[in-house]
This record gives sequence, structure tokens and C-alpha cells, in this order.
Amino acid sequence: MELVWEKPVIVFYKERFKKPERKAFAVVRAKRLVISRGEEGAKFRGDIKDFFPFMGDIDCISSTEEIYDRYVLCWQDDKEDDLSKAWRRLNGVTFPAGITFTTDEKGKRTYNANFKAESGKLN
Repeated sequence: MELVWEKPVIVFYKERFKKPERKAFAVVRAKRLVISRGEEGAKFRGDIKDFFPFMGDIDCISSTEEIYDRYVLCWQDDKEDDLSKAWRRLNGVTFPAGITFTTDEKGKRTYNANFKAESGKLN
């Protein structure tokens, strides 16, 4: 199983069980989001390709202090007509290798990331 979303807007939350966060720490626009079944303890693995932040600071994901933090990622599936059913979510998301970026001649950063996730609502 491989699922692909083109040009999704992805909302990042820090995963907190005792006091869930209601405010996103970052919102990004990606060229592509690809999710497939994982192995080795993670239910899902995926790639966020060529993304840039609309809001927030995503560099904290690569910091050594927060690299082992877990996140919740949310986005809308444009193929779903009913907006109340269109939200997709991944829980327990980790970025084992952090995120990478390239910088163009104007100084704009374009990021890429691989992740693992423990659970999700994908349909």
C-alpha cells in the first residue's frame, strides 16, 4: 500500500498525551506526501518532499534536543467532498534522520524529510 497526496498543507503538532496541544507549532506546504506500510515496529513510513514553512519553525525537528520528540501531522484529503471527513492524521511521528534542506540563490530553503509513524487515520 502506498498513498500519495499532491501539494498538501501539513499541520505539525507536538504529541502530548496528558495535555494535548491545540496550537500548531508549524504549517508547511509540500510538493508531495507519500505514505506506505512500515516495518520494524512502525506501522507507517513516509516522505515529505520539497516543502517550505507557511508558519512556525521546523528547524527544531532537526535540533539535537528535539530529534526524538514525537509529532502529530494533519492534512486534508482534497478528494473527499465532505470536509468533516476530509482530515487525515498520523500519530507518533518521528524523524529519525531529522530534516534536510537546500538553499536556492535567493536564500529560500526547500526541505525534505523521511519519517516513521505509529498510527494514523488515512481514509
